[in-house]
Amino acid sequence: MKNPIFDIENWREIGTTLARNKTRTFLTAFGIFWGTAMLAMLWGGAGGLKGMLMRNFNGIDTNMGVIFAGRTTMSYQGFNKGMRWSIDEADITSIRRIAKDIEYASGVSQASVNIAYATKNKNASIAGVEADYFRIQAPQLIKGRLLNESDIYNTRKVALLGRSVADEIFGTEEPLGKFININGAYFQVVGIVAQLSEVSIGTRLDESAVLPATTMRRAFNRGDNVDFFIFTAKPGVDPDEVKPYIVRAIRQNHPIHPDDTPAIQMMNVAEQFRMVNNLFLGVSILALFVGAGTLIAGIIGVGNIMWIIVKERTQEIGIRRAIGAKPRDIIVQILSEGMLLTAVAGIAGICLATLVLLVVDHLSYDPILGSAHFQLEFSHAMIIMIVFLILGTCAGLIPSIKAMRIKPVEAMRDK
Repeated sequence: MKNPIFDIENWREIGTTLARNKTRTFLTAFGIFWGTAMLAMLWGGAGGLKGMLMRNFNGIDTNMGVIFAGRTTMSYQGFNKGMRWSIDEADITSIRRIAKDIEYASGVSQASVNIAYATKNKNASIAGVEADYFRIQAPQLIKGRLLNESDIYNTRKVALLGRSVADEIFGTEEPLGKFININGAYFQVVGIVAQLSEVSIGTRLDESAVLPATTMRRAFNRGDNVDFFIFTAKPGVDPDEVKPYIVRAIRQNHPIHPDDTPAIQMMNVAEQFRMVNNLFLGVSILALFVGAGTLIAGIIGVGNIMWIIVKERTQEIGIRRAIGAKPRDIIVQILSEGMLLTAVAGIAGICLATLVLLVVDHLSYDPILGSAHFQLEFSHAMIIMIVFLILGTCAGLIPSIKAMRIKPVEAMRDK
């Protein structure tokens, strides 16, 4: 006897059997179809929601820390509490010498200025940065170049203009190579940039001009002070592990009590990213839980229709057993019906979910931030299908065993 799995006539008979139970088959197939679609959409949608949030951090290094000065809360070395202090170049030099696990670092100075070109001017912010700044918070370079080590070392009077500032003061005129007036000092425009992320560390690049740190301090009499210090830790090192070395370096240059923790403050951006990842891990688990509930409802439907099919075909099964059908053949046929129903409805559900996610991804696309990745990965689709097929097969296992145990004499007497 042929193997029922490879017997074309057997599959035709399965189709005929399912067709005879149109209403039950349709309702069961719809339950599986909807369960698969829901699970796939929830899984892909959770990834898309995370992508929408994470793309707001585009260009920002996820292993970053920000050090800034607070007020002292304890008297120390003759200085009263409440004293203000500032991070300076001596601190940055000490930090780079002591904190060996820092990968990239930059002091950042900020100011509000008036930027003018020809007859147009605009109030904006400026930021004085070092070359590593663009490795920590990468901008979108629209044209020209970024600032480099040579600009910093030679105190060049060059500037990057944010896209919005350039559009307002230059209009349709080409800005590269032109000189702009920033509070009476002239700087040559060498690049136009835009901010990739919605989150800003300091000034927003679109609305700012970026200058070499050394040039800014000299041109605007800022001395050696900086407003804050940003850094990234080496791979595998958390910024919190670097903080004690930074604090030690700073306390060598300032009268800050060893126990005065609030005087030297740090924002650990890596910790914020971990919180976001944990949040969306919970969302993904919830999505899978809801989808699994819908899945189970569809699988229960498969089990029910298999019970009904076995009951309605009791005489047929008995006759087949009487003429020599093996128990294995009966089991395979009943299981095949459940697998066919699950496979067809499951594939249709995954196709629907893929189309819906494609439309949502297209609607959420941003020209600068890019795609949010509302999509179902092929591996995830295969996992869903395999799980559905296994559960669908298990749902038909008990009815198939019942069919196998039907005695031919009793089956042919069944009405």
